[in-house]
Amino acid sequence: MAAVSLASIDKHYGSFQALSNVSLEIEDGEFAVFVGPSGCGKSTLLRSIAGLESVSQGKISIGGSDVTAVAPSDRDVAMVFQSYALYPHMSVQDNMEFGMKVNGVSKKERHQRVSEAAQILQLNPYLSRKPSELSGGQRQRVAIGRAIVKNPKVFLFDEPLSNLDAKLRVQMRIELEALHKKLGATMIYVTHDQVEAMTMADKIVVLNEGEIEQIGKPLDLYHAPGTEFVAGFLGSPSMNFINVTCDNGSVLVNNSVITQNVNQSTSEAVRCGIRPEHVEIVPPDTAQLTAQVYVVESLGGEAYLYCKLTGTEEDIVIKTDGELTHSSGDNIGLGFSDKHIHLFDADGMAIGQRT
Repeated sequence: MAAVSLASIDKHYGSFQALSNVSLEIEDGEFAVFVGPSGCGKSTLLRSIAGLESVSQGKISIGGSDVTAVAPSDRDVAMVFQSYALYPHMSVQDNMEFGMKVNGVSKKERHQRVSEAAQILQLNPYLSRKPSELSGGQRQRVAIGRAIVKNPKVFLFDEPLSNLDAKLRVQMRIELEALHKKLGATMIYVTHDQVEAMTMADKIVVLNEGEIEQIGKPLDLYHAPGTEFVAGFLGSPSMNFINVTCDNGSVLVNNSVITQNVNQSTSEAVRCGIRPEHVEIVPPDTAQLTAQVYVVESLGGEAYLYCKLTGTEEDIVIKTDGELTHSSGDNIGLGFSDKHIHLFDADGMAIGQRT
């Protein structure tokens, strides 16, 4: 396995710049996830690492070797795509062997590698079947197995679970996490699904409009987002954002103080962020803010209250215990803990750490 290094990567399609000054270090054996909205450049970046896209500027290194101008077949990477891309007329065994056969690997070694990969992926009972006889999850495991038998330095995954139903996606996500631990491989995974990113990654790279917004461990990005974009992208439902004003170290919403004792830089704060699970429902007479519920989503063990803040047009979502009973039209009091409040300036940058 090997580390991956990207230095000042730019990618242009004519006048359109898909990637801008992307620099990144992925350690040997690390599971890195590129996440962001559609069109942010995450798949372009992955394909650039694979060599399927040439970069306009910058340097790509794998295992300490410069591969910027190296052909995809010589980069020693294996890519798993959103589409399974299996040969329909071939058995599972033949699909997994095909690349090795083309590269002149002996029959004995091909069979040994397929046997080992099939054991890891629990595909032994299906080796003689054709892809049409497999479920979606089994087909994706075959595609992953085809990558494993190459013994690559780096595994690249381009939204491999997006064609699966919700239950199967969870199952395959767990299987991929287990596979990473078993192989100890360097893996780079692209997804637009922030739940996949949060649950699978050692390191998350958040991309927006071709640039890196923030890099870090999942919980670090969740609890200490560096920008309003990252704060809003990670988390489901997303973080609540409320327009604020500042006065002598206090942050106010509609003239009500929601936090105090912040440093002087907070005078530039224009938005306050708080996650749905950090909004407390309190008696109205002790509340910092009040709101009216207009929709309740009950999920059994938990519920989401969609509310309108009193005296404003601001919406706020609250995550509550599913046993609590609230109805549309209820007026409720809201409380906030200083440690869970995030403040952002007019440029969307995080500011105002609590003193």
